[in-house]
Amino acid sequence: MTAYRLIAATGCPTGISHTYMAQAALEQAAEDRNVSIKVETHGQIGVENELTSEEIAAAEAVIIAADKDVHAERFAGKRVISVSVGRGIKEADQLIEQALTGEGQIMTGSDATSDQPVTVSDNKYEESIGRQLYRHIMNGVSHMLPLVVGGGVLTAISFLWGIYSANPDNAQYNAFAAMLNQIGGVAMGLMVPVFSGYIAESIAKRPGLIVGFVGGMIAAQTGSGFLGGILSGFLSGYIILALGRLLKWLPKAFDGLKAIFLFPVLGIFIIGAIMYATTGPVGAINNAMTNFLVNAQESSPFVLGIIVGCMSAFDMGGPVNKAAYVTGTALLGQGNYTFMAGVSAACIAPPLMTTIAVLLFGKYYTKEERNAGYVNSILGSTHITEGAIPFAAVNPLWNIPAMMIGASVASILTYIWKVEVPAPHGGFLVLPVVTHGLHWVIAILIGSFIGGILLGLIKKRDSQHETKRTETTKVGILHG
Repeated sequence: MTAYRLIAATGCPTGISHTYMAQAALEQAAEDRNVSIKVETHGQIGVENELTSEEIAAAEAVIIAADKDVHAERFAGKRVISVSVGRGIKEADQLIEQALTGEGQIMTGSDATSDQPVTVSDNKYEESIGRQLYRHIMNGVSHMLPLVVGGGVLTAISFLWGIYSANPDNAQYNAFAAMLNQIGGVAMGLMVPVFSGYIAESIAKRPGLIVGFVGGMIAAQTGSGFLGGILSGFLSGYIILALGRLLKWLPKAFDGLKAIFLFPVLGIFIIGAIMYATTGPVGAINNAMTNFLVNAQESSPFVLGIIVGCMSAFDMGGPVNKAAYVTGTALLGQGNYTFMAGVSAACIAPPLMTTIAVLLFGKYYTKEERNAGYVNSILGSTHITEGAIPFAAVNPLWNIPAMMIGASVASILTYIWKVEVPAPHGGFLVLPVVTHGLHWVIAILIGSFIGGILLGLIKKRDSQHETKRTETTKVGILHG
């Protein structure tokens, strides 16, 4: 067995690109220092390069670069540095340096194989409350996303036979289309329960999962919707933690009874009672939010497009971007495909901006930057925004606003042209099921050209300033 000096775990909510970009960055940073490292990834296809208990025991330190649950309790007794997956990409060198110089905190907690929830007092590794809440929500999003993608696309495909193709009393009825619609509906119907369940699982591990499922199902059936799913997920997790503390006095021999009987019976009863009691106010808030967004799409496409575009391009996969994205997926579950169209456009545009920038202003970019820009044409077309991050990081004070402008234009035009996108991911691959697909592509291209030209002009200005500084330095040396 190879003994690794450092080990790491990476994971992002979608599990498509950030996860592996952080892995590559950490591995490269470790290689630059001639330090051995093994990085476990928590992507959409599951855990890869999984860390063994022996490798964990032998490592000097652990780096967690994740915005979802990566089962950190396994690292009890180890020195841990925990950051967002975005920092894992941007600050890999610094994280490796911190790990080597003894920074981080010792984690203590329950064993990973235990069915018992990890209580707050069991885990002394300090993490901000805001980051904890974000990580729990993103764990729910990560597990919910495949249901939304699969169910949304299948439902959309059923409409190819007609908008009423699933209605047996309509002339458009088609048996195969009706089957697709029903399958997609079942998948979409699981969205809130799964979202709620995995928020609770992130908080209280396996005992929280079933309680969260039940709370989420009640939320879905009583009209509380996505907000109810968030509420039930957090309540379920913390209810199980509270029960774990209250029942801590029971002998060790009763651990099995707690896991199989006491936690589910008491937990389901408590969350069920709370969810039914809060159905009215939570449902009203959920409906008010939905109505506001729907009305904004019709009456204020400019305002909504600017908000969505700026949020999506601000941190490209970070918390602000995910807030817009999660709202879009929630509305998909309620049959609103317009809002996600603007979000998708604003997420696709930034990488395409970099392609346009290197094509039109290529002489101001290095060979590596040009190659990255070319690759971003593929990444952007498949709704992978993260390829634009290296370009934004070069000059964030100027490049990020430029990307926000381009993304906002794409989103505004999408809302004006009433485009509908029933799938939360896939980029241009889902064009066959997009309503007004040509308008959608045109909106994205217009926004991308505007943003790309702005990026290129900024790069040109920076290069010219650098050239002047170099020439001034040379003149000073000659006359010195």
